[in-house]
Amino acid sequence: MPTLNFKGKSFVQNHHLAVKYHQLVPKKDKSLTDKVSLHDNLIVQGDNLNALKALLPTYAGKVKCIYIDPPYNTGNEGWVYNDKVNSPMMREWLGKVIDKDDLTRHDKWLCMMMPRLKLLRELLAEDGVIFISIDYREAHNLKILLDEVFNENNLIAEFIWHKKYGGGGDNKNIVTEHETVFSYSKSKNPELEQVINAIEYDFNDFAGYEIDEDGKYYSANESILMRGPNSTPDKRPNLCYPIITPDGNEIIPRYGKGTWAYGKETLNTKIKNNELIWKKVKDEWMLYKKQFLYNDTDEVRAKKPRSILDKRYSIGQTGEGTNILKEIFNGERLFQNPKPISLIKFLLNLATNTNENSIILDSFAGSGTTAHAVLDLNKEDGGNRKFILVEMEDYANTITAERVRRVINGVPTSKNFKEGTGGTFSYFELGEPIEMESILRGENLPSFEEFAKYLFYTATGEEFDPSQINKATNYIGTSKNYEVYLFYKADIEYLKSTALTLDRAKSLGKHNKKKRLVFAPAKFVDNHTLTDLRIEFSQLPFEIYKLKS
Repeated sequence: MPTLNFKGKSFVQNHHLAVKYHQLVPKKDKSLTDKVSLHDNLIVQGDNLNALKALLPTYAGKVKCIYIDPPYNTGNEGWVYNDKVNSPMMREWLGKVIDKDDLTRHDKWLCMMMPRLKLLRELLAEDGVIFISIDYREAHNLKILLDEVFNENNLIAEFIWHKKYGGGGDNKNIVTEHETVFSYSKSKNPELEQVINAIEYDFNDFAGYEIDEDGKYYSANESILMRGPNSTPDKRPNLCYPIITPDGNEIIPRYGKGTWAYGKETLNTKIKNNELIWKKVKDEWMLYKKQFLYNDTDEVRAKKPRSILDKRYSIGQTGEGTNILKEIFNGERLFQNPKPISLIKFLLNLATNTNENSIILDSFAGSGTTAHAVLDLNKEDGGNRKFILVEMEDYANTITAERVRRVINGVPTSKNFKEGTGGTFSYFELGEPIEMESILRGENLPSFEEFAKYLFYTATGEEFDPSQINKATNYIGTSKNYEVYLFYKADIEYLKSTALTLDRAKSLGKHNKKKRLVFAPAKFVDNHTLTDLRIEFSQLPFEIYKLKS
């Protein structure tokens, strides 16, 4: 498999492991819920690399679908490289806007993307799917990077989104009408297993459906002209003959170089039976096949989705996203080129329409289109999908979260969004990192629950369930191998005076088949006794990583 080498790669390959866990600080005043919770729909404001790491204890391996729309690295976006990688070269990059004149802008972009993709993969469920929007500037680099992070065998599709029809462009030679959406699975090989769902075709999904005495049908955009090396008049003379059009004129296969797909008698029968229909296109009569998408019982057919995403699937263009956002914000244009809801809903349906309790994550949330799409889908099918949005910019509350508030509650001045979707969300900001050195100094002490979540996940690699906490017994949860206990308070005097004593060890009660993993500032019990009590001790503060076994 080809690999991509870029400046700084050796420093970022494992940088996601060194990123510190940050506290997630609830903001009741910015939330739209009676009870702020990490298990609600979430909007997290803060650097998305730190936010993804902070979400791991709660959501590792739980996210069914990820959609991200990262910076396209056009040179005009004003994005800044801010990852504090342990490299003098890369520290020189910090805080500097990446523009077109930056000769290392592709390296910086790849250094920014790599650790984020690795954390996104950790958050993704085993049957999960990720979609990434990009354009021609970085598509080639992103494809090789994704092959490395997700495995090239897990590529599902390279979708092409028809983002606009004609008009201006930033290229002097052509008008770029498309963008790419890469899609990968986490662990299932798409060539061997079905990873995404088939699409149920409805006539309303197609432009130009028609109705006659037989019901609704779609006129396929292909004539009955046969093409190919064997479909020439000299090889198939019986298929080359004049046909009488509705206005009485004769036509023959176009340019006299092809043949009809049917013999004369068969063709006339199909016209008589209305299986072939005449359509006038640009003043020229042509015969089209009539393709019914419903079977005899009027059920919708399911088919594999195609790689071109356009109006066949009722997917809109960039202008749709702009117009929707303006409608929600009473005509104000607050965001450049937001994605249309129809595109995101289509992608979410591919990943979640058989699991309506899915968790969907967008770590480049922008204007909040992904949350809007999730809320719309839930309203349409009664699902209970949850969204997690991460946005680092200042507009996380004023645009991203405000859009979600208005979509949930309804927009009185709007034609299309007057009736709200309903729902809730909890708003969090990134707090201080959980650093053992600062705990030693009694600074920035995390809450009991935050520290418990961090320790439980880093020690076991398993999801932390806050409902299991029992502060009276210092119990914080059970993993595959351990019952886990934590002796801790956000109080430096408590930490200085608290230790695992023999009485405290015995107070944990009789052990079951699992060991007890106990975190405490110190211990006054010998190791032999702890072994007899089936207790494994970890001193606080103590920088640990996963001890899964």
